[in-house]
Amino acid sequence: MSHLDISPGATVLDVAAGSGVPAFHIAEQVGPNGKVLAVDIHTHQVLRSRSRQGRHLPWLQFEVGDMRQLPPDLPQFDRITGNLSFMFFRPNRFEALRSLVRFLKPGGQIVLTFPSLGTFDSLWNQVNRAMTERGFESERKALIEYIEERPSADQARRWLEELNMEKVEVVDYPLEIATGPGREFLEHPLLRGGFLDDIYECFKDQRLAEEFMTNLSNNIESFTPLIAQRCAMSGWLPI
Repeated sequence: MSHLDISPGATVLDVAAGSGVPAFHIAEQVGPNGKVLAVDIHTHQVLRSRSRQGRHLPWLQFEVGDMRQLPPDLPQFDRITGNLSFMFFRPNRFEALRSLVRFLKPGGQIVLTFPSLGTFDSLWNQVNRAMTERGFESERKALIEYIEERPSADQARRWLEELNMEKVEVVDYPLEIATGPGREFLEHPLLRGGFLDDIYECFKDQRLAEEFMTNLSNNIESFTPLIAQRCAMSGWLPI
């Protein structure tokens, strides 16, 4: 939020809105003369956000939608943002970013955050070692492909510059994620969605995946502390 320039009356598109927390905060800032459209691909997230909203902030609208395939008749916005959204733009993040910028007004700003290259490297290194020790070659290959696909802060900067954005700013914010062993690790709300799930997806046999991950969870000393590189990317479309 510190990178997003919001003023009363602004129109804002929030992609991959999740639980809606940033959208509520943005709606309070733009006020009744503004408009906030919060989009998430998961119906249950949208319904939960609408339930929290009730009759409050009527200029805030939650809708189900895929940020990579937004309706072409969607209007342009003063600001486009998305917290942790950029991680879901795969496999072709640049094309998804270019498509999203089409909905930005001239002089508008886009701010997206994502876990950049280097996030949880200690965990991935330990998973790689454990897979190697157990001879899980196909699973290890899938893991390496996932790691190599993760974007870096430098890539994000280049992509914004290739789209001719101005006042480009890309910043990494290191953050230590605390966790305990066992189920606390396996069900950690910041780890399971989008991180640990990627390890499970390396396995065709989910029973084997569960056994592998359970063993891993009982030895967190081998990969803690867990450091996330939370990256914020910001750029302005020329007038």
